Amino acid sequence: MSDDPLLQPFRLRHLTLRNRIMTTAHEPAYPEDGLPKDRYRAYHETRARAGVALAMTAGSAVVARDSPPSFNNILAWKDEVVPWVRRLTDALHEHGCAVMIQLTHLGRRTRWDKGDWLPSVAPGPAREPAHRASPKVLEDWDIARIIEDYADAAERMEAGGMDGIELQAYGHLMDGFWSPRLNALGPDWNGDLDARMRFTWAVLDAVRARTGPDFIVGFRYTADERHPDGISVAEGLEISHKLAASGKVDFLNVIRGHIDTDPALTDVIPIQGMASAPHLDFAGTIRAATGLPTFHAARIPDVATARHAVASGLLDMVGMTRAHMADPLIVQKIVEGREHDIRPCVGANYCLDRIYAGGAALCIHNPATGRELSLPNHIPPADTRKRIVIVGAGPGGCEAARVAAERGHHVTVFEAQPHPGGQIRLTAQSPRRREMLSIIDWRMAQCAARDVTFHFNTWAEADDVTALEPDVVIIATGGLPHTEICATGSDLVVSAWDILSGDAKPGTSVLIHDEAGDHAGLQAAERIARTGAHVEIITPDRSFAPEVMGMNLVPYMRALQPLDVRFTVAQRLRDVRRAGNMLTAEIGTDYSDHVETRDFDQVVVNAGTLPLDDLYFELKPLSRNRGAVDYAALINGQPQPEGDGFALYRIGDAVSARNTHAAIHDALRLMKDI
Repeated sequence: MSDDPLLQPFRLRHLTLRNRIMTTAHEPAYPEDGLPKDRYRAYHETRARAGVALAMTAGSAVVARDSPPSFNNILAWKDEVVPWVRRLTDALHEHGCAVMIQLTHLGRRTRWDKGDWLPSVAPGPAREPAHRASPKVLEDWDIARIIEDYADAAERMEAGGMDGIELQAYGHLMDGFWSPRLNALGPDWNGDLDARMRFTWAVLDAVRARTGPDFIVGFRYTADERHPDGISVAEGLEISHKLAASGKVDFLNVIRGHIDTDPALTDVIPIQGMASAPHLDFAGTIRAATGLPTFHAARIPDVATARHAVASGLLDMVGMTRAHMADPLIVQKIVEGREHDIRPCVGANYCLDRIYAGGAALCIHNPATGRELSLPNHIPPADTRKRIVIVGAGPGGCEAARVAAERGHHVTVFEAQPHPGGQIRLTAQSPRRREMLSIIDWRMAQCAARDVTFHFNTWAEADDVTALEPDVVIIATGGLPHTEICATGSDLVVSAWDILSGDAKPGTSVLIHDEAGDHAGLQAAERIARTGAHVEIITPDRSFAPEVMGMNLVPYMRALQPLDVRFTVAQRLRDVRRAGNMLTAEIGTDYSDHVETRDFDQVVVNAGTLPLDDLYFELKPLSRNRGAVDYAALINGQPQPEGDGFALYRIGDAVSARNTHAAIHDALRLMKDI
């Protein structure tokens, strides 16, 4: 029996959870037709197999048709959900993992033009900024109907084998009743806290009446909205006491904050550069005050913090949800004494930002997450050892080296720079984004453990590669900034990379043309503006920095808005010319013939990269496949064709400008079968 606090079992009523680690409710947006089918099940089963004690699925499953999914949620109002839930629960139970599901009515946190085009509903008319919903104020018949919807959904979940449910009450319908700033109903459902909680008791009673005595019911709720007109700490504590005293609630899962704007959401679920576990002590005060089993998750990215949370009595179950998206094998590696092997969560928030942008959750540096049906988290050995040569030690090249080495191949890597990392080293120049280096550090440690040979400060030529008599050559040389975007004057501009690397000193009046819309443009703007310079960012897009996405945009705006920075959309840099010691920028628009000129002393261009592919084209005629990729085999998870001579492939930005995830994904799905 281990004495590790994280590995101690925990008794939740009749249910024994095998350790203290759980994945909290989140919707990775993997359902199909609103149902948790094979992809969804494989995602959770991978983590259950590795030792997670409790999987709280969905985030959240919606109970009613007038709660349409805001990002591909499970539809708990469908009878067809039951057999799919049963397959999910049976699979997780087979691995010793308890499984529950979070249920909700989204209230105003959705849109009217989704699903059946029914109006969103809420206890008051306040518009929800994140989803732009102006809800209908609930009528009595709405309330009665929705109470039954909750009970129906809970009954379906029990029929599907769930051990219990978690009712969601932060930013959705239920806490809309609780919050003084959101509840505009009459005295039956509003006024003092007892009136505002009447809906909660009605839902609980309906759920308990429709489910068996062993069915577990808990709450994930905000105990402090951190809003001047919202639920205060004192009122949140009173809510917690009332839930505990009711005898109807088996656990509390504590949230602090509100989520109806991007900045507020980012404070609830912090990203890289923000404090780890900022609400952990607050959750501990709720546990101490109520005595109920208490769960919590909010940027608990590492085992040490999780262990502290349990050992110090702050939590009974600790949520490591984004950490398990980065590495689903965390518990297995703790048990096996391999904590050093855990792939770190770097807080990049590619997972959540993709969901809120309408995509499926993906980890920035574990492409197998969400692709468990086709990509492995454990790399099996190859039948035959081969000689692999990789040129470039950015994220794609390092991943290719790691996977090839785990396959048992002899791997040699050439890198022109003195250190690995590629563009990630530029990204990490911003203090807030230094955690990104862990993407490279983890891979370098994995490569070191498998005797990968690196040649740094080496500009590889074709002869250097062929001299090693390789079986496979991977070109992962990345790209160089694309700055030739003007009819004339491109020689007068500098790239965002020049600013980040220090190769160009910031000016005092600076124009940044941001066509790529990624982090580099905003990072350059922040570095320049912090010198006291005036900065104007223009973009031809209708919104700025679309590739940065919502939650990652928040720290930039907090840093840039107090400085002398101006944002202008729908404008395009046309030309640059000298005007004495200044530069005259000709600025147009894609929408008309309108042109204007403005003077700056520096013009910065962020327009993505062009492939650094000279070596690839030198080697192409020498290779057996002429650089061709069998896309059908790649997509279907099958090996590339064999033959005489060496095979040549390029990955990442050496192909075209994309992002870190794309480069690592390229590497994994190609190398796993070589």
